[in-house]
Amino acid sequence: MVKQFVFLGGLPRAGSTLLCNLLAQNPQVHCTHTSGCMDVMFGVRNNWHNLVEHKAHPCDAALRRVLHGILHNYYDDVEQPVVIDKCRGWLSLIEMAEFALQSKVKIIVPVRDIRDVLASFEKLWRETAKTGQVPGEAENYFQFQTAEGRSEFWLRTNAPVGLAVQRIRDALQRGYRDRLLFVPFEELTANPKATLLNIYSFLELPYFAHDCDNVAQVTTEDDSVHGFVNLHTIRPQITPVPSQWPKVLGDFADKYGQLNKIWF
Repeated sequence: MVKQFVFLGGLPRAGSTLLCNLLAQNPQVHCTHTSGCMDVMFGVRNNWHNLVEHKAHPCDAALRRVLHGILHNYYDDVEQPVVIDKCRGWLSLIEMAEFALQSKVKIIVPVRDIRDVLASFEKLWRETAKTGQVPGEAENYFQFQTAEGRSEFWLRTNAPVGLAVQRIRDALQRGYRDRLLFVPFEELTANPKATLLNIYSFLELPYFAHDCDNVAQVTTEDDSVHGFVNLHTIRPQITPVPSQWPKVLGDFADKYGQLNKIWF
């Protein structure tokens, strides 16, 4: 079977897990938890030219076949013809993906008001703080003493939110807007049917009638690996989610709103 590969990666806390489980209702679509396929391909690409044999006799065609083979064989046991691979790193590796597939890629990019993304991380921190520290807290103990300090930490370029923002900005600067479909969390939760119609149009797939009131969680992860409690747990019913940042973070967070201009 010739599979169609679609990639999904955007901001954290922007509905990617919800969207994957919603799209997984379609019997023609396989959606993944956070995938390791990209990292396997990334490692092979990075080490390929370090081999003495490849230095002596370079062959990019062989590298392409191997990368192509990794992607296809990673999902060889999947029966569905459409595979949606969830990993935020794809935005930084569009060139590699297109080299492997020899075609333009399609990437679904969940986004959300950055202030609410930070508010969601703050709520996760408060829940996790009951019993332990989150990744990065021990090394940045004093910065973690305030909500503003924690927000600034999440926005670092080597932290989850800041890195995701930089990947989106850079993909756009590299000229890949036509490969990206931005899916605002606010629209997904307020009007899921319209959002789904837009996604199916982007993917050029026949529309499937989804049940937005009964979304079963079929993708699971051991969130303790990521250092947070309930990081990938979804609610079964899709309903509008009011903005949380004014209450959770307060006025200081308003300054981060300018980052939304990158995709909105």
